[in-house]
Amino acid sequence: MKLICIGRNYTDHIKELENEKPTDPVVFLKPDTAILLKKQPFFIPDFSKDVHHEVEILVKITKVGKYIDKKFAHKYYDEIGLGIDFTARDLQAKLKEKGLPWEKAKAFDGAAVIGDWLPKSELGNLDDINFSLEKNGKVVQTGNTSHMLWKIDELIEYVSKYFTLKIGDIIFTGTPAGVGRVNTDDKLGGFIENKQMFSITVK
Repeated sequence: MKLICIGRNYTDHIKELENEKPTDPVVFLKPDTAILLKKQPFFIPDFSKDVHHEVEILVKITKVGKYIDKKFAHKYYDEIGLGIDFTARDLQAKLKEKGLPWEKAKAFDGAAVIGDWLPKSELGNLDDINFSLEKNGKVVQTGNTSHMLWKIDELIEYVSKYFTLKIGDIIFTGTPAGVGRVNTDDKLGGFIENKQMFSITVK
């Protein structure tokens, strides 16, 4: 399985990082080795002094598909989840300066948190999902899928032009504003509406 990640999908986050608004979705991949194992802490890697949390809505693919039309995209997933795209921001900045790929800053071991899953039937309008991240009991990121530049079905259509989607693949749909540094002993909790989807400790 592969993790397909979307960057710059919320206008407020684009402004936050002073990036240019893209004309197409920004896509990058994480290997399965990036997945943080259940009930394990997140260890800040020794090659970064500025790892940021980025909470994101996740979509799990349930059917093999290629060149999926947006109107059929809803048939390719049944569940919605929540996760974190951990980013070594200092390393990413150096790579971006040189025009190099981001993978070392985004795809390192443990850089992908995947929380619990909810049936999409329980969530009603998927273009109006509230989600948030708490750090040490304080809300640090809030988002709503209505603010996505490209909605879930549009992302599936776009991504499937380039990559065959396979059962178990997960799409990270982008993060809202509020990203920030994590420190040793931080406790992070992710929520969809008022339901907790994950809880992790930083080491």
